[in-house]
Amino acid sequence: MARTVLVVTALEDVTADWVVAALNERGVTVVRLDPADVGPRLAFGFRIGGEEPAWGGLLRTESRDVDLDEVGAVYHRRPTPYRDRFARLPRQQRDFAAAEARHGLGGVLNDLRSAAYVNHPAAVARAEYKPGQLQRFAELGLQIPATLVTNDVVAARDFAERHPSVVCKTFRGLPPGEDGRAGAIWTQRVHADDFDDSLSVTAHLLQAEIPKVGDVRVTVVGRRVFAQRITALCGALDWRCGDWGDLVHSPVSVPPVVETALHGYLAASGLAFGCFDFALTGEGSSPDDWWAIECNPNGQWGWLPDAPAITEAFADILSTEGSGSS
Repeated sequence: MARTVLVVTALEDVTADWVVAALNERGVTVVRLDPADVGPRLAFGFRIGGEEPAWGGLLRTESRDVDLDEVGAVYHRRPTPYRDRFARLPRQQRDFAAAEARHGLGGVLNDLRSAAYVNHPAAVARAEYKPGQLQRFAELGLQIPATLVTNDVVAARDFAERHPSVVCKTFRGLPPGEDGRAGAIWTQRVHADDFDDSLSVTAHLLQAEIPKVGDVRVTVVGRRVFAQRITALCGALDWRCGDWGDLVHSPVSVPPVVETALHGYLAASGLAFGCFDFALTGEGSSPDDWWAIECNPNGQWGWLPDAPAITEAFADILSTEGSGSS
């Protein structure tokens, strides 16, 4: 069995709660922390040099102390941004304190040589770029939609005229507004005459629409693969925009060639886990039915019917030394 598992996430994180509970049931020591708690609730003294070639020292939370030498795995989920910890300070002080905490505490926690990471935050940051995802999918032999990244109105109109139907997507989610409430911009169909010079303000992602019959979410944890076909009864282009209670989920088998590509993608990206989205154009038995859309390297999976099995898969790789990405 592994040594201590460090769970790095915000206080309110139901997904992490499930994984922590599964680890506790196995008798694995878990230390949970949110780096943005740096201060009286989170103290540390890390050392390196001389006879200590790797970072060691004590990390103290409100409930537990742990020496870095005891950490065998790090489950890096969704910690609070450092800047939130210092939000009440004047801007210069806030930015300075947040940067110091990120580079000091974060710099050590992200470079524990004896620990396996699920996933390493640097690998997640690299893998979040959709253009890179699409290129990697194509290199691995997966089908992808014809795609244009542009801020040029002429290029956008030309692309729209070349394909029977085109959709526009965002690269990232809509950030919270001044009131702190988050929003969303769903995938939507666009036409050549929708574009004007305002397109030049920022980058846009346009894709040829795939005539799909459904969507598939594939969650890969280590070597285990969980796939659910998602059908929106309302026929929505983007299944996320409706009532999730109305979605129909059904297990689906991933063709071996597609599964091999997904493992190859994670290995090349330095990831131990990823949530892949596919558009399905048939029943799914043929690789030709599968069109790769994106991979979320830190995606949500708690809403899926196979969440209990996914939870156990996370507990498996976190409680076994040598697993995960580094």
